[in-house]
Amino acid sequence: MSRMWIEPVVASTQIASSFYDTALLMVVRNYYNTSINSQEFPSNSTKDDMLQKAISNFYIIYNVIMGLTPLLSAYILAKIGDMKSRKVTICVPLLGYLISRMFLLFVIIWEWPVEVMFGSAALNGLTGWFTTYWTGVMAWASLCSSERSRSLQLIIIEMVYGVAGFIGSLVSGHLFLLLHITSHQGIILMCCSISFYAFGIIYCIFVLRTPEEHDNSDNSETTRLLKDSRNTTIQGNETENVVLEAPSKIILVTMFVSAILFNVAFTATDDVVNVFVLKKPLNWGPVDVGYGNAAAYMTYITSFLGVFIFSRFTDDLGLIVIGIISFGSGLFIMAFVQATYMYYIARIVMIFSLIPTPTIRSMISKQIQGSSYGKVFVALQLAIEIVAVSSSAGFNKLYQATLDWYSGFCFIVFGALAFISIIPIGIAACYDWRRRSQQNVVVVSDSQ
Repeated sequence: MSRMWIEPVVASTQIASSFYDTALLMVVRNYYNTSINSQEFPSNSTKDDMLQKAISNFYIIYNVIMGLTPLLSAYILAKIGDMKSRKVTICVPLLGYLISRMFLLFVIIWEWPVEVMFGSAALNGLTGWFTTYWTGVMAWASLCSSERSRSLQLIIIEMVYGVAGFIGSLVSGHLFLLLHITSHQGIILMCCSISFYAFGIIYCIFVLRTPEEHDNSDNSETTRLLKDSRNTTIQGNETENVVLEAPSKIILVTMFVSAILFNVAFTATDDVVNVFVLKKPLNWGPVDVGYGNAAAYMTYITSFLGVFIFSRFTDDLGLIVIGIISFGSGLFIMAFVQATYMYYIARIVMIFSLIPTPTIRSMISKQIQGSSYGKVFVALQLAIEIVAVSSSAGFNKLYQATLDWYSGFCFIVFGALAFISIIPIGIAACYDWRRRSQQNVVVVSDSQ
């Protein structure tokens, strides 16, 4: 059973990614800072604005390439994973991570222009990127859990992801500064990152055992019982069957819409906050950036605790609403951040912000067959990525446009978008309540 645990892969990969994220941000900042300092400007504030816009523009292009290129491969890899082996959707993206992120090491060593990283993003995307990797992980975890414990199991995976990111981010800034040669800072950090990616690939290939091998007998029995139950329902009351099946489609649609809206706000926040903390009044360096990322990853732990506690008192829909309210409220505080301590206050308010997405995936998994997990999850992730990428440039331009006026304004917009994602959840809750009421009426009439 331990050979089916996906957690070691998730942990090693996320530590590697947190190292890479800090290294990329610092390398990009140093590169453009050197370029801008060589030019003549009337004031330091002009230089700061130019630096903010240069970094922001880099990430606009980088994120668009990274987000769109998986469209060519993600669904194909997910379909192969459903038909052949779940390892495909995990190993192929990890190999892409390993190769593509070596580019940053070469940028540091040989002082290549940072625009080389656009090619790295394209390679990473063509091998599936996070879109394929994370849907593979979620499909794996779903197959290894019962329907009753699935929400908790998926949030446990998210917690492992968060703990690994917290640890990696906490030390990443210090590792970045280990080498005192300014032009080559980050070599040690990137070597550590690549090593953790390599460990994840080796573990996935040689240690992991596919869940289908363990679950075939259980799944066949479950499928038989479901078919018997469905046939009995149709024979007993065909009208009731129509009433019970229709809401499940509505729940799927509302879950997709809510997940897309929420994740667009979430992704846009990540894009902007990474640049926001580099400017005054925060003006963070690599160590502070690492600590800030670590604070963000703490929400994975607190979100797990939230699911563990609140699941005793509310259902999945209630958990999703709690998470959305936590995230949106934190964003409204982030809009008024003027000092480092205020940033951490906003992060504290966001302690349950990671609850919605895995809980939505859990609800979706309960509406479909296990053999379709990969295709449906990757369809959800692709929908999220397409909308997030298409809106990313607009949100970054909004940040640039309001930089001189009020740089926190964009966080108000993101918070409002997050709260709008509650509306589909409310629709799903109404249909679920209506379905249960009609089901109870049918049961009472049959008993009479």
